[in-house]
Amino acid sequence: MLTKGGIRLRVLLVLAIILLVNFLASRFFLRLDFTGDKRYTLSQATKDILKDLEETVTVTAYFSENMPPNLDRVKTSFEDLLTEYANRSGGNIEYKFVNPNESDEIEQTAMKEGMQPGTVNVRERDQMKQQRVYLGAKFDYKDQSEVIPIMTQEGTMEYAMSSAIKKISAINKPKIGFVGGHNEPGLDAMQQVKETLEVLYNPQTALLSDTALVNDFETLVIVAPKDTISPEEIANLDNFLNSGKGVLIALNRVDANLQTGSGTEIYTGLETWLESKGISVNANFVTDVNSGNITMQRQQGFFTINEQVKFPYLPLIKNFADHPITKGLEQLILPFASSITYTATDADATFTPIAYTSDRSGIEQPPLTFDATLLQKEWTTADFPTSRLTVAGTWEKGLSKIVVYGDGDFAVNGMGQQAQGLSPDNINLLANGIDWLSDDTGLTDLRNKVVTSRPIEKELDDSERTLVKYGNFFLPIFLIIFYGFIRSQIRKSRKKKWMSERYV
Repeated sequence: MLTKGGIRLRVLLVLAIILLVNFLASRFFLRLDFTGDKRYTLSQATKDILKDLEETVTVTAYFSENMPPNLDRVKTSFEDLLTEYANRSGGNIEYKFVNPNESDEIEQTAMKEGMQPGTVNVRERDQMKQQRVYLGAKFDYKDQSEVIPIMTQEGTMEYAMSSAIKKISAINKPKIGFVGGHNEPGLDAMQQVKETLEVLYNPQTALLSDTALVNDFETLVIVAPKDTISPEEIANLDNFLNSGKGVLIALNRVDANLQTGSGTEIYTGLETWLESKGISVNANFVTDVNSGNITMQRQQGFFTINEQVKFPYLPLIKNFADHPITKGLEQLILPFASSITYTATDADATFTPIAYTSDRSGIEQPPLTFDATLLQKEWTTADFPTSRLTVAGTWEKGLSKIVVYGDGDFAVNGMGQQAQGLSPDNINLLANGIDWLSDDTGLTDLRNKVVTSRPIEKELDDSERTLVKYGNFFLPIFLIIFYGFIRSQIRKSRKKKWMSERYV
């Protein structure tokens, strides 16, 4: 039996352990990561970036106070990550938190620094009101600075932070040449790609007529050329590849002009060069039962209604190989894509398909007419007789590499009022290809680290969906009740045994 002195001693011991744990926690930062994609574990790329810092990076975090729980959790995660960065950097990361809502002067400073406020609904004294919140940060290194205007996703924090630090601290970034001169979209028409690449590279326009390509550029990128490439330019391209460098080609073999309703073949000369490597980007239109939508105008009475309809010529690609270029991608649209086939012409070369259509896809040959009849067509299973057509792949021979996509428009935003935002996966498919050809930092893996969803791969019918829905709801309740019942029976059994032993 415990005495008062023994109880007192145990209480003091517990208090001493708590104080010791708190002391150690204040000196050492540790967190356990049980997520499937290890989103709370610093990647090797981040560790290398922090190790290479020559001077201190100052981080000014503009985060509001008293935010709703979901946003307050973002702030906590950001602060935890900053703490880990500071510990890993050997003191080369310093940070402070500033509340822009504290005064008008501080808020004006935050906005001048590039912070973008958001608006959330909060309850105060039984009333709902709107509150301006800030969740951004500014990174300063030497005379360079980079801003994260707003951050709401915990899973993307490490990439955003490491990219910002890499962007302001990197020197002598490799030059990536975007080939021009054949009516290709310029870098200004690929703004999202350009912003993504500028973290690690110096993207510039290149001309295939330049004989100094090998010395000037790490990788060449050819996106959607429309005019013919001359034999002299093809020879320079071949010399660049044979020097052990990489070439990325996003090629349109067909053109769909919905204004005129015509679908035609395109020939630039790259097709013949690729065929000499065994790669054929076929002059056809890929169709898929999984597709994007197109806006169609429909007359209803006196009104014209814009209606979104599935358009199989905009295949939605969800099938990817286990490859660094496609790691982390979930789905993307390749508008008016063409299939890719490979015929081995060199025993030392290998071709790897990395993206495919679904199990219900098809091919249509140009010329095509995209008229109202086609837009309103009722598509059936017979229209999709093929499966898993290759729409992207890589070619390797020694140090020489080619990445080829059967579409040239999937990462092009456009210019002026025609510009449109594209999904991150569309941008990452092109950026990842360039990284695979050019980058050895590992930041590519970090960009694709986050898994945003884990869909059930099998297509479920209505009854199966209902079973999954209610199973997810009732199964946990049943398990809790079952656990309570088992625990109750165990306690009754122990009590009965204890009573029998006591009265024997």
